[in-house]
Amino acid sequence: MDQPLVSIILPVYNAQNHLARCIGSILNQTYKNIELIILNDGSKDHSLPVCEEFRARDSRIVLVDKENSGVSDTRNLGLKLAGGEYVQFVDSDDYIDPDFTRHLVEAAEAHHADLVIAPYKMVIPAGATKPEQVLEKLEDNLGVMSVARPPEVREYGFLPAGVYDKDTFALRLMDKPASYFYSVLWNKLYRRILLTGNDIQFTSELKWAEDLVFNMQYIQYAETFVSIDKAGYYYVQNPQSICHTQINPASIVQNKIQTFRYYKDLYTRLGMYEEVRPQLYKFLVDIAESTYPSGPFKKIIEEAKEYWKNRKE
Repeated sequence: MDQPLVSIILPVYNAQNHLARCIGSILNQTYKNIELIILNDGSKDHSLPVCEEFRARDSRIVLVDKENSGVSDTRNLGLKLAGGEYVQFVDSDDYIDPDFTRHLVEAAEAHHADLVIAPYKMVIPAGATKPEQVLEKLEDNLGVMSVARPPEVREYGFLPAGVYDKDTFALRLMDKPASYFYSVLWNKLYRRILLTGNDIQFTSELKWAEDLVFNMQYIQYAETFVSIDKAGYYYVQNPQSICHTQINPASIVQNKIQTFRYYKDLYTRLGMYEEVRPQLYKFLVDIAESTYPSGPFKKIIEEAKEYWKNRKE
């Protein structure tokens, strides 16, 4: 049986420390009919030489070196260059299991799916959380030798394996409207013709959650959704990422307001807004899976909740 081509889009920006692991995991997929579109978004470190080294060894790589314009614009360029029947996204800090793409494609082909969604694994490096950082600093001050600890790995998945129609999938999404599982790109497989045929692109108006808006646009045109039970994507927590360094009550409120409008538009189009409105308002005070469930982050969420409590629709 012929294997349909899968275009894997990888934006890169200052990712030299983890890039070889990421690219290597993609090229080592047991599913071989892939094109890896690497877009170097004006990196200032040694990311480009790493990409060039891999391109010299594997003809399946398409490498673009471009001026910095942000992740949304960069992914949109990747979509323009993609030629596969399916599209997959990977982030440069992360990595995937050897069978991940194969499992996604097999599910899509078996059920003629427009979207395949999979559980994922969150990787929390040792010392990444605030309590661990305090402990390590205390050990250093006391001259205590630290014992190397393996990263913590947590698996998340909120949709039982099976085939879903649009309405059912949209309703199940409301069980966890703020979760990474539903909102991100990298645990999913998309049908490219639906993206290009409906001009679905990434918006640059949001500081984060552009993935969620992209998915909400896509859901409007997809008909068959498949959930699989095999987690194959490793989402590596980076304490320096936007979500960990630029979160404050004002930015959360602003981002939630913008994203809420997209949610409301989607469910109005589907004729479900009144049905899901109570759950949709839960999105305004909900947070995604996080390594920071307490402390300052918790205080920020409580302040945001208080804002929404005192605000009318």
